[in-house]
Amino acid sequence: MSRVPLIAREGLIPTLIPAVCSIVLLSAGIKGFSLLLAVLAVGIALFFRDPVRIVNIRDNDIVSPADGRIVAVDRREEKKHLGGDSLRISVFMSIFNVHINRIPADGRVVEVNHIPGGFKMAHLEEAGTENERSEVVLEDEKGRRSLIVQVAGLVARRIICHLSPGDQVKAGERFGLICFGSRVDVYLPPETEPRVSVGDRVKAGISVIGALD
Repeated sequence: MSRVPLIAREGLIPTLIPAVCSIVLLSAGIKGFSLLLAVLAVGIALFFRDPVRIVNIRDNDIVSPADGRIVAVDRREEKKHLGGDSLRISVFMSIFNVHINRIPADGRVVEVNHIPGGFKMAHLEEAGTENERSEVVLEDEKGRRSLIVQVAGLVARRIICHLSPGDQVKAGERFGLICFGSRVDVYLPPETEPRVSVGDRVKAGISVIGALD
C-alpha cells in the first residue's frame, strides 16, 4: 500500500480539507472555527496513522490482522470457503486503534468478495455473518486455506481491501483498512494452535495469534 510516511493514503484528503480550511479561516481572523478545524484535522490524521511495523516471526507463526482486543477464540465450521472445521480468532478495533489491516501469513490470494449487509455493533456475534464485510481467502504453499473477514460496524461504513485473486502476499503486509472502528475475523486451518486468549491486546503484523505445525 503506497503511502505518505505515517499516514495511510486514504487519509490524506480527509486530513487536508479541514487543515486547509483552518488555515484560511485563521488568515481571515476567525480563530475559533479555525481551531476546531485544526483539531478535527489532527483527529483524522491520528485515525489514519500508519506506523512502520517490523515483522519478525517464525515460518509457522500467524500474526494478527488488526490492532485491538481479542473478542473470540473458538473452533467452528467454515464450510463456505474452507470446507470444514477451523480456528476462528476475532479482533475488535475501537476508534482509538490503528486501523491498517495486515496479512496474517504468507500465501496466495484465492478469492476476494464484498458482501453487502447491515451495520450492527461489531462486537456482537452475529455481526460476522450479517454485517457488511469483505472476505479474503488465502492459500499457503502446502494448500492450506485461511479466511480473513473485514467486518463493518455500527459506525464503520467503509471497508477498503486492496487485494485481488492471484496476489502473492507476505505476513505483515498492509492490505486494507476499515474506517472508524470495527473488527477482523480470521478463520485458520483446524490444526492451528492459538497463541492468544479473549481479552488480549494485539498489534497487526507483530502479535502472534496462532501457529501451524
